[in-house]
This record gives sequence, structure tokens and C-alpha cells, in this order.
Amino acid sequence: MRTKYREQMRYLNNSLIEMGGIIEHNITMVVKALKEQNIELAQEVIGHAEEISAKEKEIEHLCLKLLLTQQPMAKDLRMVSAALKIITDMDRIGDQSADIAENTILLADSPYIKDLVHIPQMAEATIKMVKEAIDAFVRKDINLAVSVINYDDIVDDLFISIRNDLTLLIKQDVENCEQAFDLIMIAKYFERIGDHAVNIAKWVVFSLTGTHRYDLLD
Repeated sequence: MRTKYREQMRYLNNSLIEMGGIIEHNITMVVKALKEQNIELAQEVIGHAEEISAKEKEIEHLCLKLLLTQQPMAKDLRMVSAALKIITDMDRIGDQSADIAENTILLADSPYIKDLVHIPQMAEATIKMVKEAIDAFVRKDINLAVSVINYDDIVDDLFISIRNDLTLLIKQDVENCEQAFDLIMIAKYFERIGDHAVNIAKWVVFSLTGTHRYDLLD
């Protein structure tokens, strides 16, 4: 019985890695679509949202099965409970990638009012956060989880830079307003992806310590 239980726990880890890989790939694709104004690629990202949701349901079913049939105790119980929370954040990351793709399609017909520099930097930062947050859960690495939480300041600073740059362009020419607003929304979606990565990292801390107080680890 315990051998089967351990196999199910390993399968849970592998499923989280797989789901994480899908959302990382989706973020990478949506940035490429945005930079190249590629409608077909943006539509592909939108299509992957259903795949991500299906993966969430599969992992949720596995977690509930573990809770009901194996009755994990203490640390393992926290791990399974955290996984249930983590997949919700991962699904929302998939939704926000699709939101970015939808905005990309709206922007595809006109040249950009400025070179995209900080938005791709935000995307790279959020991909790093998502990947490391999931790695922290799988590897049970509390230090990596805390580093993800702290890294969120970089994403927040990039968002402020983007918002300030685009606000200035609006002030210079009101015709920039519509596209600038869409680009600010895209940056906001990336900021939210970073926030979900932080949520994942905080659930990792909880799964390992029983508390969300990562500051106590300093």
C-alpha cells in the first residue's frame, strides 16, 4: 500500500512539472507573438488554455484521491493540500497568458508606438519565477521558494517603468492613448503572473513549515 502511495506522490510531482512546463512554454510563445505581432501564434496560446485547465482537473483528481484513499499525515498532507492551491495559481497563469494573447491580436494591425524592451524583460523574469516556484515545490527547497518571493520586486519595478514610459507617450500625443493602454494592460498581466508565482512559492513554504511566514526564515 505504501509503495503505491509513494508512486502516486511521485506522479503528483511529475504532473506538476508537466503543467509547469506547459505554462512556461505558453508565456514564451506569447512574448514571441507579441514581439513579432504574430496572430497565429497568439491564437495557439489561447488554445492552450483549455489544455492547462484539463491538466489542473487531472491533478486535482489525483490530490483528492490521495487525500481520500491514502490519508496522508502531517508533512505529506501539507504537500498535497499545497498542490491543490498551486494548480489553481498555475491555471490562472494560463488564463493570463491567454489574456495577453488576446491583446496581442488587437495590437497586430499597427506598428508599436515604442520598442518593446521592458515587457520582454518582465516576461523573462516571470518565467524564471514560475519555473523556480514549481522547482521549489518538487525539490522541497525552501530557500528557492523564498528567493522567488523576493524576486517579485524586480517584476514590480519593471511594471512601474513600463507604465511611466507609456504614460509619457500619452502626454506627448493623445493618439498614442489606445495602444499605450493595451500595452499597460499586457504589462499588468505579466505582473499578475509574477504574483501567482509568489503565491506558489508561499504554498511551498507552507507545505514545508506549516506557516506562510517566510520572513521567519531570515
